Amino acid sequence: MSIHVLHLHSTFALGGKEARAVRLMNAFGDRARHMIVSAMPDQLGARDYIAKGIKYEIALDPPPLSGKPSVRRYEAIARFMRRFDLVLTYNWGAIDGVMAARVFGKGLPPVIHHEDGFNADEAERLNPVRNMYRRIALPAAHALVVPSAVLERVALKHWKQPPERIRRIANGVPTALYAQKPDPSLIPELQKRRPGEMFIGCLAGLRPVKDLPMLVRAAAGMSARFKLVIIGEGPERQAILDAAEAMAIEDQVILPGFLPEPHRYMGLFDIFALSSRSEQAPISVIEAMAAGLPVVAPRVGDIPAMVSEINQMYLAPERTEVAIRDRLDTLAKHPDGARHIGQANRERARALFDEADMVAAYARLYGEAMGRPGVLG
Repeated sequence: MSIHVLHLHSTFALGGKEARAVRLMNAFGDRARHMIVSAMPDQLGARDYIAKGIKYEIALDPPPLSGKPSVRRYEAIARFMRRFDLVLTYNWGAIDGVMAARVFGKGLPPVIHHEDGFNADEAERLNPVRNMYRRIALPAAHALVVPSAVLERVALKHWKQPPERIRRIANGVPTALYAQKPDPSLIPELQKRRPGEMFIGCLAGLRPVKDLPMLVRAAAGMSARFKLVIIGEGPERQAILDAAEAMAIEDQVILPGFLPEPHRYMGLFDIFALSSRSEQAPISVIEAMAAGLPVVAPRVGDIPAMVSEINQMYLAPERTEVAIRDRLDTLAKHPDGARHIGQANRERARALFDEADMVAAYARLYGEAMGRPGVLG
C-alpha cells in the first residue's frame, strides 16, 4: 500500500523548492500518493512537471495557511493533517502547518519542515518576529531540512534548533543529462556567434532579490563582445529591459521567459552569472556546473563551497557591478581557461550534487520519520 503525503506550500508555482518537490514525487513513483496545498490557489505551475502516472490531487478547499495567529485556524489545519501518513511543509509560507502540530499535536502524522531561503524582505536582515515564531513552532517538527550550510547556521543560531533535528541535504540534479549536446533551437538568438563573442547565461526568477538589473549593468561595462541571456519570469522583467536600454545594450540582452528542462540549453552558454543579494544553495549553479560552465557570482550563501577551487577567484568579494564585470571580462578574454574551470565544475557536480544521492537522502529521512524505513525506495 502506498503512503499518503500532504504537501503544504505557500505557492506551487515552479521555483526551486517546488521543482525539487516534484522531482522527489516523480522518483517515489507509485510508492506514494500526494495531496498538494497551495496557499495561492492560482499558482500551480509546478504541477505541469509531475510525471504521468504519479497519483496526486490539488486540495480544493483546504484550511488557510496564512493569516493572523488563530487557535481555530490551527485546529482546522491539524484536523486536515490527520488524514495523512506524512506532512511536508515548505518555507515561511507554510510554517503554520508546523504551528498547528505544535498546538494540536495529538494523533498527527510526522511533520517535516523544509527551509530553502529568503525573499528580498529578509535578504539583508532576518525578521526577528519570524525568528521567534519559528522557535515556537519548530519543536513540533520531526526534522528541519535545509540545503545549505548557511541555512544550517541560521537554524542553529537564530531559530535555536538542536543539531539533531536539522538535516542538511544538498540539492541535486541529474548530472548525466547535462553532458548531452544542447539544442540551439531553444534560444534562436544564440545560433550565430560573432568573432570573439561570449554567451553569458543566467537562470533565475525575475525578482528583486536577484537584482538582475545589476547584472545587466555589469555586463554593459565589458570590453569583450557578449550576449546576456536571462531565463525566467517575474515582476522585474521591465526593470531589466529598462536597465538594458539605459546602458544601450538592449540588442545584447535576451529575455526568452521561462524555459523548462535546463539540461537542453545550459550548455549553449560559455559563462553562468548571478548578481543576487541573497542565495542559499542555488540549483541553477549546480545545473551550470553540471553543464561544464564557470560561475561568476557574489560570494553569497553556499556558492563558495559549491564551485570548484579554480572557480573561486571568479566569485566577487564585493557585490558590485565593477567586481562582476571584471570577472566576466577576464573569462571572456580567456575562453580556454573558462572551459578548464567549467570542466572542474562538472566533475565536482557529478561527485557532490547528483540527483540520485539527493533522492536517496530524502527517501531515508521520510521513511525514518514514519517508522517505515525503505518504504520510498
